[in-house]
Parts: sequence; C-alpha cells; structure tokens
Amino acid sequence: MSDTKPNVVLTGCLAGLEPIDKGGLDKLIATAKSNPKAIRTLKCRTVAEKKFRHLNYIRDLPPYIVDEPPGLLGDDTAPNPSEASLAALGSCIAVGLHANAVNRGWKVQKLELQLEGDLNITAVWGTGDVSEKPVGFTDVRIKVDMECDAPKADVDALINHVVKWSPVANTFIRPVNLDVQPA
Repeated sequence: MSDTKPNVVLTGCLAGLEPIDKGGLDKLIATAKSNPKAIRTLKCRTVAEKKFRHLNYIRDLPPYIVDEPPGLLGDDTAPNPSEASLAALGSCIAVGLHANAVNRGWKVQKLELQLEGDLNITAVWGTGDVSEKPVGFTDVRIKVDMECDAPKADVDALINHVVKWSPVANTFIRPVNLDVQPA
C-alpha cells in the first residue's frame, strides 16, 4: 500500500522528499486562467552590510546575501549579483520544467541545468573603462539535463515552451521598464 496522498505526484528528483502536489498545481493553473491579466508586485529591500556584501530581504525570509569575489574587491561570502541573476534564471526554468512535467504526468528522474554567461566587466560599475560597449550579459548558455519518462522530442519541446513562459528568461530577453529614484 502506498502512503502517498492521492493528488501528489512523486518525481524521481523529489521522491521521498517534498513532492509537488498535483492538486495544488491544478488549482494554481485554474486560478491563473480565471484572471489572466493579474499582476503581482514582488519586493526586495537591499541593505549594504560591508564592502560589497549586501543583505536582500524578501518576504519574511532570512536575508539573501550577495557579495563580490576577491577579484572584484569583495569578501567572497556569496554569489555576486550577476551570478545571482544566472541562479534566478536557472531556478525559474527548472521550476517551470518540473511543474510542466508534473502537469503532464511525467516522472522526472533528473533535472539539472548548467548556466554560463559572458560579461564584460571592464567598466567596473561605471568607474573603469566606460567606452562604448554592451553592459551586462551579452550571451547566456543553458544546458538542460532532464531525464523523465517522455520521448526526447517531447522533452525538447517542453524546454522551448518553458523558456517562452519563464518570467526570468523574459526579463533577460526583452526590455523592462526600470524606474530608479532617490529616496
């Protein structure tokens, strides 16, 4: 006899841990479809702690730390902002892949993404070589290693679908309105 809940789908990468609740996913999908123009504002408060180490407060969670490596004069206590943005991108795509796989009834045995991005850092936050050049990532590459009980062509199509609907991927891909004001 199985001791899993009826609406819970166990996946290989989460089996025995915290499975994704298929019923909860179905409810989330229905809610989203009932109000497709809903906008949610996310918030983060960033506080400088020392050198280039920053505490980022999100909801009621412990602070998410961002720092710089020694080569950029930091203490190397956490990812730097650009690395954190790659982590956010990878996590967003991984969540989308996992949720879509569960929604399709696929069992995931492995889900791993490797990301790398090319970045010209010679401007040193606007204090170095400020000659005309692209600022920010110019190229980002993602390798998705996803093993599940679906044909490779279906997994490949799922990856394309998820990237199309990833909020973080779209933040990388398209221009975003940015309003920065003094307090």
